[in-house]
Amino acid sequence: MTVVLTDFARPRLFPREPRRNTIQDISADEFERYLNAHEPLRVVDGYASFCKLHVHRNWTSTRCLTVPINDANRHLLRSDYEARSSTELPVLVRWFEGIEPPVADYLVAILYSREQIAKEGTSIVADWGIVGCMYTSEPEETPMAPITMLRNALGVDEGGSGVPIDRDAYQRSVEFWRSHANWR
Repeated sequence: MTVVLTDFARPRLFPREPRRNTIQDISADEFERYLNAHEPLRVVDGYASFCKLHVHRNWTSTRCLTVPINDANRHLLRSDYEARSSTELPVLVRWFEGIEPPVADYLVAILYSREQIAKEGTSIVADWGIVGCMYTSEPEETPMAPITMLRNALGVDEGGSGVPIDRDAYQRSVEFWRSHANWR
């Protein structure tokens, strides 16, 4: 099985101007080579049949993506309307500023099948395309954000995957994201 970074994921995980909340210490090509050369600790089914999550021990200094919200840090939360790409509509997002999260114990690569990526308008030469990565303290996925579930349900034309909302998964996501936020 081979994996490749998608055009969607590459600038988000490895931006031209490096950011503290992206993958550290390696290039996009090195990340891709590592995933192809090392078996994951676990393979977890994703939210749809075309999605798999490959759990790897963190071999970088990349920090956890999410931080629990509490009374001591709530004042550091910020929000704005943002789009992930120039073709998507902006949605309301929130994040911490001024937080120093711990180094992640795991990198969880989010993979879509070649067929799904083609359905979304891109072709790849590998079996699977990396569409994202979670940086976590536990060897499991962080719940997909509620807005991402909604975008997916809107379909490919709106930057989603066309997978309908699973109400139970959506409620679990809300519970998690109500008490956690990303950081910048």
